[in-house]
Amino acid sequence: MLYVDRPAVPSRGRLWSHLVSDVSYAELHAFAEALGAPRRAFDRDHYDLPAERFPMAVWLGARVVPSREIVRLLQTANLRRPKHLHRPIPASPARDLALSVDHSG
Repeated sequence: MLYVDRPAVPSRGRLWSHLVSDVSYAELHAFAEALGAPRRAFDRDHYDLPAERFPMAVWLGARVVPSREIVRLLQTANLRRPKHLHRPIPASPARDLALSVDHSG
């Protein structure tokens, strides 16, 4: 499932939302691509969305949650990537999926 909080974070003259998945980064990247969000908007474990993309995210199926739920959802899904534990992000959703598949025997 995908979740988005209401635009409330001011930066660069705009208000911003956070878009997350509680399933996988592959789901998150695919949804962001359908939404037209550039890959550079991905920040460790979420996408930063400008306020003007918020209505489309909801229309495409993202569930609106309070901002405080965003981190909780990521932690519960074991998808939280805090700044101090930052790991490199796979270059593409296809690679993200490939990394999650067991290729043994």
